[in-house]
Amino acid sequence: MLKVAICDDEVEQQHRVKNLFLHMAMNLEQEFKISCFSSGEELLEYYQKSERDPYHILILDIELRGINGIEVAKMIRNIPDYDVQIIFLTNYPEYVMDSFDVQAFQYLLKSVSYDVFEQKIIKLSQYIFSLKKRFLVIKVDLEEIVLKYGDIISLEVYDGFKSRRKLEITTVYDHYLTNGILSNYVVKLGDYRFLQIHRSIVVNMEHINKFTCHSVLMSNGAEFPIGRSKLKAVKATYTKYMISEFKRRS
Repeated sequence: MLKVAICDDEVEQQHRVKNLFLHMAMNLEQEFKISCFSSGEELLEYYQKSERDPYHILILDIELRGINGIEVAKMIRNIPDYDVQIIFLTNYPEYVMDSFDVQAFQYLLKSVSYDVFEQKIIKLSQYIFSLKKRFLVIKVDLEEIVLKYGDIISLEVYDGFKSRRKLEITTVYDHYLTNGILSNYVVKLGDYRFLQIHRSIVVNMEHINKFTCHSVLMSNGAEFPIGRSKLKAVKATYTKYMISEFKRRS
């Protein structure tokens, strides 16, 4: 499932774009979770309340009343949210040059046909799903969910299943139960931020708020034990991570 935000001050245009996505969902069996905003200010306020980047795709009207679409996009990039893929909609082709400054994926006229819209969104969806180092795709029941690495807090073997083939993945927004073996997910993630602190627990070091001798306290309040055999290695890895983050930000 891809999360989509539509920001347009014309309600009729919001409905038109939403219907294009719903049509695509029926034709291609691709799930979209769609939110609509009537102003740039409303969208930016939502971003300020969200702990992490909330959307995969942003359909943004350039000629918004109040803060225009180009300025909204600049503010979103400065939050920073570099991952959201921005598509500008407008009636005026001359704005296309301005959209280059905010790394827009595409520029479309508001009168875009369904066929052209579908073609562009398919291409964009393929691009998002191909970003393996930034997104994790999991299956929950019959649905595919796309998770940003930065949103993932922890992966834990789910206690309710003796087979140890069910995992609970916790993000800043939700919890997901999926099939899989923890060690396979460690390989799949392949990212320095993820640290296995216990035989049944992997955490994202970005979300560690406190590190003690025997446990870690995460940004969502969860506390996880550190396995005895892993204690020394976990401490060393976390120390290196903190040093590298300090150097990167200074």
